[in-house]
Amino acid sequence: MLIGILSDTHDHVEITTAAIALLKARGAEFFIHCGDVGSEKVVDQLAGLQAAFVFGNCDWDRDQLERYARNIGVACHGVFADLELAGKRIAVLHGDDPHLRERLLIAQSHDYLLQGHTHVQLDHRVGRTRIINPGALFRARRKTVALLDTGTDQLTFLEVAQ
Repeated sequence: MLIGILSDTHDHVEITTAAIALLKARGAEFFIHCGDVGSEKVVDQLAGLQAAFVFGNCDWDRDQLERYARNIGVACHGVFADLELAGKRIAVLHGDDPHLRERLLIAQSHDYLLQGHTHVQLDHRVGRTRIINPGALFRARRKTVALLDTGTDQLTFLEVAQ
């Protein structure tokens, strides 16, 4: 399965639209947003797709965002998602809770841990868990997303044209 990973959009709809279009063009089948969505307008970009998101530290009105997402059929998982896709167990968090991140890495029960928050790309393994940060679509010199092929474990970072 090809998973499109994005994070830290901070209500920037135009670049989010471009990022999702790029991931779709590269064959993404499922989309995961690692937090700091920013607004309902960004959630709208996930509507109609197989998608899920978590909250980031800058997602202020969480109740409203969650209600809105539910009404348009987008899965909101609060601050943590535990997903199973194509036989892989995937933890999704924003990355602003170091204690949660550490507990997940100690447990070693996920194939992947997807996070954002730092606005910096990351691809690193701790034991069996591969930690991936796609970079950011706001406040980053290069605006990037990631495409993960769970079948081959291949990860590709993609730069989004502005």
